[in-house]
Amino acid sequence: MLGFGTIAKKVFGTANDRKVKAVGSVVAKINALESEFEKLSDDGLKDKTAELAERAKSGESLDDLLPEAFANCREAAKRALGLRAFDTQLIGGIFLHQGNIAEMKTGEGKTLVATFPAYLNALTGKGVHIVTVNDYLARRDAEWMGKVYAALGMTTGVVYPQQPENEKQAAYACDVTYATNNELGFDYLRDNMKSELSQMFQRDHHFAIVDEVDSILIDEARTPLIISGPAQDRSELYVAIDKIIPEVADEHYTLDEKTRQATFTDEGNDFLEERLSAAGLLEEGQTLYDPESATLVHHVSQGLRAHKLFTRDKDYIVRDDEVVLIDEFTGRMMVGRRLSDGLHQAIEAKEGCSIKPENVTLASVTFQNYFRLYDKLGGMTGTAATEAEEFREIYGLGVVEIPTNRPVARIDEDDQVYRTAREKFDGIVQEIKAAHAKGQPILVGTTSIEKSEELADLLRAEGITFNVLNARQHEQEAQIVADAGKLNAVTIATNMAGRGTDIQLGGNVEMRVLEAMAADPEADPEALRAKIEAEVADEKEKVKAAGGLFVLATERHESRRIDNQLRGRSGRQGDPGRSAFFLSLEDDLMRIFGSERLEKVLAGLGMKEGEAIVHPWVNKSLERAQAKVEGRNFDIRKQLLKFDDVMNEQRKVIFSQRRDIMEAKDLSEVTKDMRDQVIDDLVYAHMPPKSYADQWDTEGLQSEVKEQLGLDLPVAEWASEEGVDDDDIRERLEQEADKFMAEKTEAFGDETMRGVEKQILLQTIDAKWREHLLTLEHLRSVVGFRGYAQRDPLNEYKTEGFQLFESMLDGLRTDVTKKLSQIRPMSKEEQEQMIAQIRQQQEAAARASAAAAAAATPAPTEDAIEGFDENDPTTWGNPGRNDPCPCGSGKKFKHCHGRLA
Repeated sequence: MLGFGTIAKKVFGTANDRKVKAVGSVVAKINALESEFEKLSDDGLKDKTAELAERAKSGESLDDLLPEAFANCREAAKRALGLRAFDTQLIGGIFLHQGNIAEMKTGEGKTLVATFPAYLNALTGKGVHIVTVNDYLARRDAEWMGKVYAALGMTTGVVYPQQPENEKQAAYACDVTYATNNELGFDYLRDNMKSELSQMFQRDHHFAIVDEVDSILIDEARTPLIISGPAQDRSELYVAIDKIIPEVADEHYTLDEKTRQATFTDEGNDFLEERLSAAGLLEEGQTLYDPESATLVHHVSQGLRAHKLFTRDKDYIVRDDEVVLIDEFTGRMMVGRRLSDGLHQAIEAKEGCSIKPENVTLASVTFQNYFRLYDKLGGMTGTAATEAEEFREIYGLGVVEIPTNRPVARIDEDDQVYRTAREKFDGIVQEIKAAHAKGQPILVGTTSIEKSEELADLLRAEGITFNVLNARQHEQEAQIVADAGKLNAVTIATNMAGRGTDIQLGGNVEMRVLEAMAADPEADPEALRAKIEAEVADEKEKVKAAGGLFVLATERHESRRIDNQLRGRSGRQGDPGRSAFFLSLEDDLMRIFGSERLEKVLAGLGMKEGEAIVHPWVNKSLERAQAKVEGRNFDIRKQLLKFDDVMNEQRKVIFSQRRDIMEAKDLSEVTKDMRDQVIDDLVYAHMPPKSYADQWDTEGLQSEVKEQLGLDLPVAEWASEEGVDDDDIRERLEQEADKFMAEKTEAFGDETMRGVEKQILLQTIDAKWREHLLTLEHLRSVVGFRGYAQRDPLNEYKTEGFQLFESMLDGLRTDVTKKLSQIRPMSKEEQEQMIAQIRQQQEAAARASAAAAAAATPAPTEDAIEGFDENDPTTWGNPGRNDPCPCGSGKKFKHCHGRLA
């Protein structure tokens, strides 16, 4: 008998169906406008953009403009790319504009979908950011979709690492800017370290569309972006500790693979004390439990983690004497990304690489907090439904599943579970051989480089040709993925599986054309394309007949979403396909999180070697295990976010203050308020309210005033006068300090003084913020222990973090006041001395340059010398601007007689 919920769904549809149905009328309006927009000339499309932008500025809502904007954009895409957007793509665009995540299957054209809401929201003139997971996709999409925006009269920019500053500023000034999440986050931090508004890159955080939104906002959410500077070099310590770690026995430590933590046991601590003392790292009579040993204990713990929890070719690779991390979710190399707290240095010591010094944090932000800066956010991915709760709770984003343009024809088979990894790999090889024999293209998903290469060796032994796609081959990623749908193709990939590049059955026409043109530049492009299209179409039919793309996964991931991504590579746009997962009880997920009950059931069945259990019940059991892990990971991210929110509120205050300072023309009132507050604090400390005159510390106040304000004043004498109280002293100090600063302003000149105040304020804020970040890091690392005293670590962190922030602001006022009191204009003699020094340096440089030029210039001929007079410029001919001046001064001609007036 059907339950009420099931009947209701059959009658009314799911909540998702109702959402999709609700926008049907908007899609109908866009379609009704199509014939009208087809009649517009190319310039007419651009004129329409100008008209819509004017209406948006006049206050008309974007929702009202949506049908016309989408119709205009669809027509521009048709003309620029030859692509007419399907209704399902328009639906996706509408939900993105509304600030949702559009879950769209692979091959449904997400890249084109993003142009609709991007165009509509760019009409406001505030700029739209489209976020991709790597630089290749950012450049590809900007170039490809830039044709659509150009047809609409809009500008497109792309942001990438190591980009020249003027180019980057121009890219951010465009209507639509493509960039990676990393580069956007780092530019935000860099902007908030600048000292001039004109140097800043980013404008408003108005609207962002995040491609592969689950990867960026969930998988990478825990990783903070950090801009850092070098700290002291401790490479010798890492090397010394690394020699001791291999001697540690199993009983000396415990591992927790779930949380990736390693801790020493009591026996381990005794062993370490003995070995560290022998190595001269632990002073005589000192134990690991002493406060002085905290740094040493930290480094030894990181050394243990490096050896026991981080595996080469799985968590990182070694390339050119450098340890490069591998993203556990995508399998991509994370060049430039380093583990913090000395862990990266411990791995470098383990691998015998050059040890780079640890860094001190200058600025940091998490992706969670960066993307919450935007007024509106939208996202696209093939897999978001399993994390809908997290998207809603953290980012306020709804998830809407967009129906596919054609029904999915992929067959998803039940999981096959083997007892051992060896039996599983044997089963995989047999399955690949069977599919390969009929020409079916196969994409094999693995969880690490190590596993992908292990499988490659097995296939090599069977004589099967294949391509391997992992962090080592990531430069050829697009090419390998483009070939993965060809007849007989076997592609072994880590979890990245070429996200962002479609696997097209029969091969990718665009890639084939580019290859052919590179091989024969003289060929006729149109004839070549027609030939390749015919070949690919023919091969596609053969691949379809063989069953389409077969996705074979060798392990389940902690997250169902990553499994669904891999599965979704097959069955693109209604193509046939199949997917299967091959597992063993030795897999990480099964071993760490798998249900023991499942193991008992498998043992009870008396399975023979090489036999697999295949049953829907096993799938359900595994999904429950994965859901548990996802829930635990969500709780970790949520908790981390709560801690980061404390710092984030403070970050916003500091960055907002910096911006106010940069925008201000005159900061004399701000510095006066700071000075008055410092005087208030000094008087309060040395002459407490309601205290008697004989209790005042006037000597101490006089000395502090000299130290903090640079004023040598007879404070003790003032205090001894009849009827003088603390308010009188405060007033006199303020008057003297104001007079002192007015004299400075007169000596420097008003404009110079205002510039000095601005630079001192910015430099002091930056220095104080850096110190504060370090203090918060230390507080964060120890606050967890408060839980043992029945106190909530988060509340403790909030309270102490706020107190630290208050004391930082107090220190800021004191430092700014002190620095301003110490600056003074140069005397005339000092200025002359400085000018003389600069002149000497310039002359020495000119002489060196002239000597180098003379050495490189051939000796002049007699004819050239004839009639030459160094005192008569008319006899010099035409000397080069960089040649030594003929007058013999030793300077370049352009700096001497050739100097322009």
